[in-house]
Amino acid sequence: MRLDHLSFAAGPDGLAATTARLSDALGSAFVDGGNHPRFGTRNMVLPLEGQQYLEVVSVLDHPASDKAPFGQAVRARTELGGGWLGWVVRVDDMDPVERRMGRHAVAGNRRRPDGFNLEWKQIGVRGTQADPQLPFVVQWDVPDTEHPSRAADPAVALRSLEIAGSPDRVTAYLGESVLGALTDVDVQWVAPNGTPGIVAATFATPTGDVRV
Repeated sequence: MRLDHLSFAAGPDGLAATTARLSDALGSAFVDGGNHPRFGTRNMVLPLEGQQYLEVVSVLDHPASDKAPFGQAVRARTELGGGWLGWVVRVDDMDPVERRMGRHAVAGNRRRPDGFNLEWKQIGVRGTQADPQLPFVVQWDVPDTEHPSRAADPAVALRSLEIAGSPDRVTAYLGESVLGALTDVDVQWVAPNGTPGIVAATFATPTGDVRV
């Protein structure tokens, strides 16, 4: 289990404007990720060092965004002004996670502008909705060479995360130490002052560290 990516919900001014602001801040361009047809969302992707990535995601005018938990979560965060939606961990085998959570993962896919269809399984989005300190879990069903972190040569790295919440709570939820999933990132756990979840992320960029 390891950190896969961070999700940032677009603000009310839309995906393009939100992505442009983050691109300016981080000094690196996002790439068009494409649509998630099952979830009624689409994203822009910034590959990061360490086989991780940052996505900015927005809802589409599509019925799936009202029905799918991920679409619901994105819409709710956008309506609150946008910002950090959550963090996602990656596993190589989803079976133990399904047994622990007592339900099956759902299939996800995203067709990139080049026509390649990215496929994965995911579980735990409802947990993230209810308690945003909790990550959801993905298992990629594509070769590592097609992972979103490989979309471009990364010039940005995730240096640290500030999460309002409890590592013990997250560990109990995941069934293994959350510290093991975050070995490459400096994580500061802070007491929630309101809603738990990601407070900020600091990125190492070509011009220095940037806190978002």
